[in-house]
Amino acid sequence: MKRILGTLIGDIELNRDLGLLLFIGGLYALGIALSNTFVNVYLWKQSGEYVDIALYNLAVVIFQPLTFLLAGRWAKKIDRVIVLRLGVIFLSVFFTTVLTMGENAGKFLLILGALLGIGYGFYWLSFNVLTFEITEPETRDFFNGFLGILTSFAGMIGPIGAGFIITHMPRLTGYRVIFAISLALFLLAVVLSFFLKRRAAEGAYQLKDIWNLRKEDVNWKAICHAHFFQGLREGTFIFLIVVWVYVATGSELALGTYGLVASAVAFICYYLVGRFIKPPLRKRAILIGGIMLYGAIFLIIFDLTFTKLLIYGVVVSIAYPLLLVPYISLTYDVIGSGWNAAKMRVEYIVVRELFLNFGRITSILLFIAAVLLMGDEKGIPIVLLILGAGHSIIYWVVKGIELPSAKEKETFSVLKKR
Repeated sequence: MKRILGTLIGDIELNRDLGLLLFIGGLYALGIALSNTFVNVYLWKQSGEYVDIALYNLAVVIFQPLTFLLAGRWAKKIDRVIVLRLGVIFLSVFFTTVLTMGENAGKFLLILGALLGIGYGFYWLSFNVLTFEITEPETRDFFNGFLGILTSFAGMIGPIGAGFIITHMPRLTGYRVIFAISLALFLLAVVLSFFLKRRAAEGAYQLKDIWNLRKEDVNWKAICHAHFFQGLREGTFIFLIVVWVYVATGSELALGTYGLVASAVAFICYYLVGRFIKPPLRKRAILIGGIMLYGAIFLIIFDLTFTKLLIYGVVVSIAYPLLLVPYISLTYDVIGSGWNAAKMRVEYIVVRELFLNFGRITSILLFIAAVLLMGDEKGIPIVLLILGAGHSIIYWVVKGIELPSAKEKETFSVLKKR
């Protein structure tokens, strides 16, 4: 058994908290895959306007960084695991509210977006900080790769299962079933969080110091700017592609099929990248992934069909693991080698997420402006060509990052051992 496990994961030392965090991340991914994909479609069917869906997602990305600011302070004063539970609880409240509002949900887009943004903010602040603390430089590529595998597996079974349920049941009943399953998964994640070792942080919440550190630490400055460009693509693409698949087919089951195909490809690619892409190859993988992501846009902006959307899904499912696994690992290594990383780890994560969401906010605002000024048919292709360049710019921002050698740096893991 050990030999089989070693073949699958390589020479990686697993510990209890790392395994639990992966399990919690997998449950979260499955809960989101089941329900959140169909929330945008659910709201689209009530509105039918791109601007309305964009406003809902704008509320999400505005309240998410605001929550990060508060969650960061609480993580320093209370405990990261408690903040994680708060995130899962707010996500449960969000899905409960959508279910309760039913066909009136489209009238409360901003409220729903705010609830989801708050849930995301609490959850991801805690999850990212715990990832930084629980993993070491030598286990980060494995952790991010394996988490990608779990997320992809959830993306395989979640949307196709939910699409089948919605298609073969009265519409409102189908949505109720998948929202109820998501709630159960989130509650299980809360229960598992009680088995994580409590991790209290010491010291004051010095967010301003880490924000200003960009002036002195060129590596940190590069990572912050890279996350802005990451958000520039994600802000719009994360909801528009889902809506386009539904518009092209008119079927929730087709949307589930798209998720199944794309996630199956990503499942394999996350394993291969996490297993074989080592630190010396990180930047090259980021470059290739970014180019593929931008090139994929040309498949869908001129002639939208379900077949082309499927091909697009396959291409980006290969590209995202190539880019994200080494990119996220590089980010944590930069933070780990940064000034006062042991005490300021929460602040580093908060500032990083602020830049990511600044990019997302900019993305959605540009999308709304393009649709209002030029209309759907002309404005959307033009703005996608601009926003879609975000991930391809990441390489040019991070290529100059040079991490200090193990002997020269004082990482969080070294300080922790002391």
